[in-house]
Amino acid sequence: MNRNILVKDLKVKDYKETWDYQSNLLQKIVDVKISNRRNNETQATENHFLFVEHPHVYTLGKSGDLSNLLLNEKQLEEKGATFYKINRGGDITYHGPGQIVGYPILDLENFFTDIHKYLRLLEEAIILTIAEYGLKGERSDGETGVWLDVGTPFARKICAMGIRSSRWVTMHGFALNVNTNLGYFDHIIPCGIRGKAVASMEAELGKKLDLEEIKSKILKHFKTLFEVEEFLKE
Repeated sequence: MNRNILVKDLKVKDYKETWDYQSNLLQKIVDVKISNRRNNETQATENHFLFVEHPHVYTLGKSGDLSNLLLNEKQLEEKGATFYKINRGGDITYHGPGQIVGYPILDLENFFTDIHKYLRLLEEAIILTIAEYGLKGERSDGETGVWLDVGTPFARKICAMGIRSSRWVTMHGFALNVNTNLGYFDHIIPCGIRGKAVASMEAELGKKLDLEEIKSKILKHFKTLFEVEEFLKE
């Protein structure tokens, strides 16, 4: 089992280009697994963790409802935003500047084969990270992601999550609102859940935060939770 993870920060990158890049990495891992099974081989499979910041984009998961996007094509253009229907779980969400997006492309057979556990540990990595800034992140029953003030009229989501897996290889991941312009969420029904607000670390704390510092904290907690041996920088 290979518990090393190759970490790459793509900086600011177009959503579709990143999606294609993820898909290629996933396919390479799947190809190795297929070859191993067919030929009774034991080639190690790679694990990757991508950080990226996307230009304004709305993405709709495979089970999502297009009516949750409240903009037409012309309005999207005016907002400088793009739209993609994609192959992750979940409904609609927004990605944009000031948001930390993380895409772990892991062969879960190197760690554990349990998608539910995988999502809960992803949530926990974010909960532990924002706790270092005095924010109490929580889970909301039946709603993937990390929330603040769950069970109150002020419940709001600070981190969205949606994944896809093939042969136990994951792609897509999480989007943590750090210095994000929350106004862009006004043009969707986030995650298809009416009446639920969104939050950012900047809005909660009243100051802009250092994205690089937060990324390092996410990796620290991810390493502990997933029992990663080593993060290797690409």
